[in-house]
Amino acid sequence: MTTKPTMTLTQLTERFSTEETCKQFLQDQRWPNGVQCPRCYSAKVYALKTRPFHWVCKNKDCGGRNGYRFSVITKTIFENTNYPLRTWFQVIYLMTQSKKGISALQIHRQIGSGDYRTAWYMCHRIRAAMKDAGFAKLLGEVEVDETYIGGKDGNRHRSKKRHVSGGTAKLAVIGAISRKGNVVCQMIENADSHTLNSFVRQTVNENVSLVATDEAPAYYRLGRTFPHAKVCHAKGEYVRGNVHTNNIEAFWSLLKRGVIGTFHNVSKEYLPLYLAEFSFRHNQRQNRDIFTEVVAGC
Repeated sequence: MTTKPTMTLTQLTERFSTEETCKQFLQDQRWPNGVQCPRCYSAKVYALKTRPFHWVCKNKDCGGRNGYRFSVITKTIFENTNYPLRTWFQVIYLMTQSKKGISALQIHRQIGSGDYRTAWYMCHRIRAAMKDAGFAKLLGEVEVDETYIGGKDGNRHRSKKRHVSGGTAKLAVIGAISRKGNVVCQMIENADSHTLNSFVRQTVNENVSLVATDEAPAYYRLGRTFPHAKVCHAKGEYVRGNVHTNNIEAFWSLLKRGVIGTFHNVSKEYLPLYLAEFSFRHNQRQNRDIFTEVVAGC
């Protein structure tokens, strides 16, 4: 169950009604222990009195005599954009509170961006900020499964057909979920034994109590490293005691409903960003202040 957020959209708009309040909030989340140079990470920086939320670093190995000047948005997803932080914050809030995601077209309508591509660009930048760079390996009872995103090549528009052998345009995705814990997933080129087993070794701790999969032959080698058990879907078996893949399949269901119902089409190039978005929302589902979590990672 998703935890109720600490703020409504109306409360967020009231709280961040000016750029100054937005910048102060971003500064507090980005540098909770004091401002640091984003280039050399030195804390010895000087505030520019004539330009609020701007600093200069004169570290010899960084800015030198002339100094390296930076602002609160330097090296963040907000850099080199014309939209105010107030708008960015609203988009972040909408994306974190939409269980199945929210399309760039809907964002475009709500923020009144002049061009749809602006909203699309903002959404992808925020998805990039949702990537978990320092996740811990999964523990406890873990489920592993693969799925496919997309459809048949014959159903594509004439201009987008690939004319590939077999006629499929589906993209393979592998995922692992810790029951009552986090999920990790990524796009893969091939669902072969080497690829699937490498993913499990990278994401699952060897001290888990169980790794549950379906009967796919590619998982047979997992028993050499992990306490592995499987259910045979081909024989109508979906649960045997605590052996099942219901949690990861529920995550796949949510992901696919989002792709089909909200985004309609996701390309191979940007699928990893959508996976990061859905994984982040799932992993932060108990966090009442998920909005702040995203801002801190921007």
